[in-house]
Amino acid sequence: MKHFLFLLSFILLTITACTQKTTNSGPEISIILETDQETIPEDGRLLLIFANNNDTEPRFQINGGLKTQVVFGMNINDHVYGEKIRFDSESFGFPVENLSGLKEGDYYVQAVFHVYETFELSTGQTVKLPMDNGEGQQWNRSPGNLFSKPFKVKAGKNGLENFEIVLDQVIPEIEEPKDTEWIKHIKFKSEKLSAFWGRDIYLGAHILMPKNFEKHPEAKYPLMIFHGHFPSDFGGFRTTPPDENLEPDYSERFSVEGYNITQQQEAYDFYKRWNEPDFPRFIIIEIQHPTPYYDDSYAVNSASQGPYGDAITYELIPHIEKEFQGMGEGWSRFLYGGSTGGWEALAVQVKYPDEYNGCFAACPDPIDFSSYCLTDIYKDQNAYFYDTDFKTLEVPSRRDYLGQISSTVKQDNHLELALGDKSRSGQQFDIWEATYSPQGKDGYPERIWDKYTGDINHEVAEYWKENYDLRHILERDWDKLGEKLKGKIHIYCGDMDNYYLNNAVYSMEAFLESTTSPYYEGEVDYGDRAEHCWNGDQENPNHISRLRYNSMYVPKIMKRIAESAPVGADLTSWRYKE
Repeated sequence: MKHFLFLLSFILLTITACTQKTTNSGPEISIILETDQETIPEDGRLLLIFANNNDTEPRFQINGGLKTQVVFGMNINDHVYGEKIRFDSESFGFPVENLSGLKEGDYYVQAVFHVYETFELSTGQTVKLPMDNGEGQQWNRSPGNLFSKPFKVKAGKNGLENFEIVLDQVIPEIEEPKDTEWIKHIKFKSEKLSAFWGRDIYLGAHILMPKNFEKHPEAKYPLMIFHGHFPSDFGGFRTTPPDENLEPDYSERFSVEGYNITQQQEAYDFYKRWNEPDFPRFIIIEIQHPTPYYDDSYAVNSASQGPYGDAITYELIPHIEKEFQGMGEGWSRFLYGGSTGGWEALAVQVKYPDEYNGCFAACPDPIDFSSYCLTDIYKDQNAYFYDTDFKTLEVPSRRDYLGQISSTVKQDNHLELALGDKSRSGQQFDIWEATYSPQGKDGYPERIWDKYTGDINHEVAEYWKENYDLRHILERDWDKLGEKLKGKIHIYCGDMDNYYLNNAVYSMEAFLESTTSPYYEGEVDYGDRAEHCWNGDQENPNHISRLRYNSMYVPKIMKRIAESAPVGADLTSWRYKE
């Protein structure tokens, strides 16, 4: 990678914009090669970004919220070095669809070349996708991507004035975290994933060690697996009090002053709890499993991403247990997480019922696709608009606890369409598609709906239903799964979840409470007016409880162990005090 980035530093890309607002000629891009052709990327997504402020670089101001700035995207395929690329003025953008729609005014402009690599899949198809480079699949931070320094341009009545952009910056490599007394890090080559992708694929994990691990070679430990988005390191654990000189910040999301100090205090408090004499000794892991589609794989096998579920369950976890004195038995493994991690915790428990002994799924992504947020993918014809005779009303996608809307399903998907076609945006709806959809003939996931219009493909919806709709799978297979899952399912969600995820939880609860052969013997709970990431804590506000995932489920896990550990199981070696 270092050699690759060094050679990339010789690349010079020049963008020259035309003055005609309505012409199709658009900005011109010249790529000048000054070194070996084979080291220069040929494929990718070229993004042109405009911001009406310089609070931060334009590439960091693209999002689905009300304050998003403007991005336009176009594919670059098999580029021949030295040839000019004309940025098509009709290239799709968000929230402005094309360059001609830019309002008059001053803008800070920046360009990013998001590099794609070629993968020869075991399924026989060839696809071009962005490889994760240690950042968790973020196009604006991915090492090796090229970008320009932002500068000011003007859009007048006749369109953009002439300007030139030089993409002479390369996003540098990310330094990997170092091992400490408490936290270890591993990289593990997956044979299963490497075979699917046609190249070496690695899984990673950050491992929180139990107190006095080195002093207890006789101990075997239960394993807590925290699922969620790509973790740069083990989060929420700090061996020192909050920094005395830390300037308090303001959390707009939670309307809390000094939230950075609160976070550090909670991390330090967890460290102290972790060391208490009566605190159970566990191994906790946070897994790194980014794919070319997202910052994590959703921890299940899928047609377009490969056997991530099997790789994690049958390769990575046994490796960690062997290296760090894990018990290595299904009754001693527990899953938990929120949002993406909430879905993963439940899905992995359902798909590998014998390999894990309980899941604690907070604010899970849709677990019933008839409540795919506010869309019923089986009955609705369109995901973007409500079915009415005369009105035009968009389906919301995001709200606050008072119901104030900040985005719609159409807007979120159009942002993704600007960032990348063929499910390559690295964003939320595209990863659901990459995980749940069948693989198309071109090697990319089949669309659940037309990305521009929102028209639903019900054949694809049926595939989703039979393979990844967790409520449907449980109802369909309860006669086989019920005994294996009894007492293992715990789900928590705020009743004002920002993404309407509580709707699917209501549906799942209705099914689970109807079970009789056997009764599920688990738990479903809701937080009153609680937003996203509520995890079952009825005593503390959401901004506090979301920082306590690593410890708050321990009492529930201990209860589960006491009820379910097999006869003769080791319940003592890991309960030492010092």
